[in-house]
Amino acid sequence: MSDDEQAGGAADDAPEKPAGGRSSDADDKKADDKRSGDRKAGDRKAGDKKAGDDKKQAKDGKRQARDDKSRDDEGEDDDEKSAEAEAEDEEDEREKERERAAGRFKAYTRDPLAEDQGEDGPTDLAAAARTRRATRLLFDVGRDLHRFDRSYFNNAHIGDINLRLGARRFGAGMRSGPVPEDELRRLRRAHVEPEGYVRLRTALRARRLLVLGAAPGTGRTSTALSLLDEVTTSAANGTGTGPDAEPPAGSRVLRVDPDGGVRQLAVSLDESRGGEGEEARAGVGYLLELSLTRPGALPPDEMDLDELAAALARCEAFAVIVVTVGSAANPLLAGRYGMICPPAPTEELLATRLRERLEEHAAGAGEDGTAPADLLARAERVADREEVRDAVGLKDLRPAEAEVFASLLAGHVLGDVSRDALLDGCRSLAAVQAQEWFAGVDRALTARPAETERGDRNPGRPGTATLFHPVAFRIALAVLGGASHSAVAAAAHLLTWELSVQSDPDSTPARPLFCDDPEADRALSRAELTEGRVEVDGHEVPARLIWYRGSALPSAVLTELWDRHFPVRAPVVRWLRQLADDPRDQVWMRAAVAAGELCVRDFDHGYTELIRPLAEATTNRRLIFAATTLDQAAGHASHRKAVHRLIGDWSKKGTPSQRWSAAWALGYGNAAATMDDTLDALARIGVRDEGELVTVASHNVVRLLVLPDAAEVLARMAEWTHHKREPYQDLGLAATVRLALTTVDELLMDPDSLGDDSDSPWADRGDWPVALALAAIRPELVEPMADLMWTALNTARSKDVAMDALEELLRSAVRKDGTEWTRPGLAELLPALATEEHDRRRLDWLLRRMMSDPEKPLPDADARELWWLAVAPEERARQDGPRQDRRRQEWPGPHRPHPDRPRQEWPRQDRPRRERTREEERHG
Repeated sequence: MSDDEQAGGAADDAPEKPAGGRSSDADDKKADDKRSGDRKAGDRKAGDKKAGDDKKQAKDGKRQARDDKSRDDEGEDDDEKSAEAEAEDEEDEREKERERAAGRFKAYTRDPLAEDQGEDGPTDLAAAARTRRATRLLFDVGRDLHRFDRSYFNNAHIGDINLRLGARRFGAGMRSGPVPEDELRRLRRAHVEPEGYVRLRTALRARRLLVLGAAPGTGRTSTALSLLDEVTTSAANGTGTGPDAEPPAGSRVLRVDPDGGVRQLAVSLDESRGGEGEEARAGVGYLLELSLTRPGALPPDEMDLDELAAALARCEAFAVIVVTVGSAANPLLAGRYGMICPPAPTEELLATRLRERLEEHAAGAGEDGTAPADLLARAERVADREEVRDAVGLKDLRPAEAEVFASLLAGHVLGDVSRDALLDGCRSLAAVQAQEWFAGVDRALTARPAETERGDRNPGRPGTATLFHPVAFRIALAVLGGASHSAVAAAAHLLTWELSVQSDPDSTPARPLFCDDPEADRALSRAELTEGRVEVDGHEVPARLIWYRGSALPSAVLTELWDRHFPVRAPVVRWLRQLADDPRDQVWMRAAVAAGELCVRDFDHGYTELIRPLAEATTNRRLIFAATTLDQAAGHASHRKAVHRLIGDWSKKGTPSQRWSAAWALGYGNAAATMDDTLDALARIGVRDEGELVTVASHNVVRLLVLPDAAEVLARMAEWTHHKREPYQDLGLAATVRLALTTVDELLMDPDSLGDDSDSPWADRGDWPVALALAAIRPELVEPMADLMWTALNTARSKDVAMDALEELLRSAVRKDGTEWTRPGLAELLPALATEEHDRRRLDWLLRRMMSDPEKPLPDADARELWWLAVAPEERARQDGPRQDRRRQEWPGPHRPHPDRPRQEWPRQDRPRRERTREEERHG
């Protein structure tokens, strides 16, 4: 191949996927590149058509010349004429084959998701990669924490501390009757008043009736009892208020059976007037805990509450009705008697409980003479340890959790609880919360409906959607935590439908349309909303993101769901399959990571119901879903070897879809025992069936380059490009071109390396092409990368795409605002890439083409700067005069021959590149 052919044979069309990133410059660059690509594609089509017409005319001319010659030289030997015609036909066929090979190779460098989203549409691989990194933070697989590896905690007796770690069962205690005085006395001593407590007490005194709304477990019952104790004590004594007031003789606080409801309490109060019990009812406080989530349960209306308030006023009594926040309770809480009960502050709550425990177990002084104050300070230091905070995994503790945590800390500082027992107990807190959320949710639905006794054969189960929505929202939040609130809410409604159908397959469940209450969803799921951003077609837009208030809750919810509620697996699996088809990266990639965590709990079931069906799908997104699920499972040491064997089998004898999934799983770097095994498997996949899967195999080879074994990957790519078989050559060449076209954002696996506070050298290079980022970070890899790119630029079938990729690298030197972008990487790579005369001639030709581009002309100063980046540093040092002046004199502008210095006198580097044979240049 001549130098002129190498310099002038580059394609005019831009690469299909520009090297863009998350910055605004990268977004504008993508749009400009798409327009330029469209223009160049049109120019190329026109050029191809013109070239085809010219070839046809040339062939017709040759054929006419042969005919004329045959008429003039009728006596010439027929065999000679036949040999000449065959030679021309063979040359035409070789030219067509070269064109077909170039077209096939261009397809090898397409985006793996292009088949799903259209050849010219965005594929958002970078967004999917960022979503996976963010999601992996929710499931810490680097350590085998008990909070996900063990989900059953019952109770423990450590020294004289009895810890009840099992799920608390509401309603199992006393339903009606007086509250024991001991309980009230302890409440006066240890209760922590929430924010706005005084306002609640004032409203209760003024109205005699208070409807208190809060989520279960937030201390709402304790707050209600404390309010009733204070107002009844002050009313009986006729003196001050507060916990220091002396209580009257006998219990003044009563629990009321909620089955009777508000009307029955009002009737009983009126019936006692004028009788013997009227004096006993005066100044008494009543506590009702209404359950409005049961199917068929109706909240009391405003008239019922007014009637009860009037009856309480006539008896000089008080009542607090405790309800769970939600759509059913909203009318009550919006009325004149309704108020929201804020949760108790975590830090003060824990300190109070801890002080109480230490005073109980070390009255006066500890066994070693340590005062309670010193023990308290030591316990607080233990609570602030990072390992303890990670084991708890909750941002704020509820009263029952604070009691357990305080007991554990007190036992530890007193020497009764070991470090391991302390951490185990801390990890149990989230597991206990998950058990409470799911325990007996559908118990009311399993009861025989009353309509059946009347002979109705298909009465249906009313309220299933309302009943299942809270648990569906918690599951959706565990799977999609960190996504937008709208995405989680939509997924929760989808799961609500699946749960309702699974519970009652003979009936079509009702789907409430206007009953959503975002505040109730947050309160019932211990969630929080934050302002953030999500990606839409590669562009970031503002959004409200939702998370659990605690890193331990997602794993605890999934563990509880998968280990203790087997019937729910079927609807959840169907739901996850639907999420796999969601076009939003924030949804389907998060679902894939969560599915991997579920498969760790029961790999046999997960493989049969999720992994294998998705790995046999016809869409690439589902195949990536299956691969990501397998990689997440491989992150656990207990399943790593099984995943390695499975991926190895798929790469050798799997179906095309399974091999596609295996290639993507191998790109994560965890699906094989060593890097050598990983590259062997990718080569088997890429060369089989004449390179049918070269596209996905080459992409995942490049994904491995951000791992520490990048040198080994580049060495293997060089072996492939010099292989005697063409499928191996195509694999190496396609990976080389992708090395220049792919950005770091699309590949990086380390979830911490792209954070704002990360010390990783990759952190500020997310929108850099991988080749330039590696050149800047690891200069020892410049030579092997330059050799690979030289081979791609000098191989007939890959030179067009490789030239377009080189143009993208050059255009990324500076941003649109003139600030530096990838220039340090180009300063390392270009000198190694332009060491020979024809390399520099090709660079000169490319820079001139970029300068003359009508839509995106490269400024003359930028072109000169890029040219001088390619000149060897030692050669620049030998030049006399300022560098800026030398640039103007030494490098000619576009379309102007240099008057003094011919192109042949350009400086050369002292170390020549190894000579390639003609065979190597032909085969790459």
